[in-house]
Amino acid sequence: MEADNAGAKNITGWERERRIHFDKIVEKYDKVRWDYPDELFADAIRYAGSGTGKKAIEIGAGTGKATTPFLNAGYAVTAVELGDNMSEFLAEKFKDHKGFDVITSSFEEVQLEENNYDLIFAASAFHWVDATVGCPKVFRSLKSGGAFILIRNNAVPPDENELHNEIKAAYDKHYYSHYKPDNRMGVITKMTAEDFCTPAELHRGFRFEGMEQYGFVDIKMNLYNASRTYTADEYIELLDTFSDHRALPSENRELLFKGVKEAIIKHGGYQKTDHVFQLYMGRKK
Repeated sequence: MEADNAGAKNITGWERERRIHFDKIVEKYDKVRWDYPDELFADAIRYAGSGTGKKAIEIGAGTGKATTPFLNAGYAVTAVELGDNMSEFLAEKFKDHKGFDVITSSFEEVQLEENNYDLIFAASAFHWVDATVGCPKVFRSLKSGGAFILIRNNAVPPDENELHNEIKAAYDKHYYSHYKPDNRMGVITKMTAEDFCTPAELHRGFRFEGMEQYGFVDIKMNLYNASRTYTADEYIELLDTFSDHRALPSENRELLFKGVKEAIIKHGGYQKTDHVFQLYMGRKK
């Protein structure tokens, strides 16, 4: 066990090769993953402009959690999705939208025409892309004036109480015995848009340090607060869609989920989660 833990010290569970794991849990992913605030989409579409007669690329569309608002705004959306099962799900979900298409590919490898798109966007997906390839590709593919829009969810650390402390104890025992302690910032609720725009925070969230380094202008960061309440079973289903949790050794994962579920049931049967959503936008001059 000591040797295994030593070898796992630099493992996070979020390595790029794990991005295909979502393709095995399509229905669960669509059921329990968060929805994005309506206000966020309204602001994104206001920034990008009306989609009538315009073309968009969605990077890592997943099950289409962020796709519908852009289709409804008039954009013809081509989703670039790595997983075969996810692609099939998307094709079925949006089969009645004439302006929708899906390409099964990584964004790094997909062939896109340069200076051809009015909008390229990604929701909780761009951190899986090699930004040194992806950001220049976005810039080349957009028309002059085209928008690059990134959306990300940040879980807000809960206030300390008995439930939180019991869940934390389960993580200390079964999660951090495999992974090194998580050193990411734990005061997200107190962070401003300017804080989220620091190079370190941008790299944490999107794996690059700022749109300006790739030539984008008119850069904006908006934040939105939201909450959702899960039953114990729903919360475990949610945890089982996270790459780092699914990458745990099976025994660690089972014991972690057991401990978390027992704690939630003990303290009323529900787990409320708070989120700060980021809307990060830039434009090709």
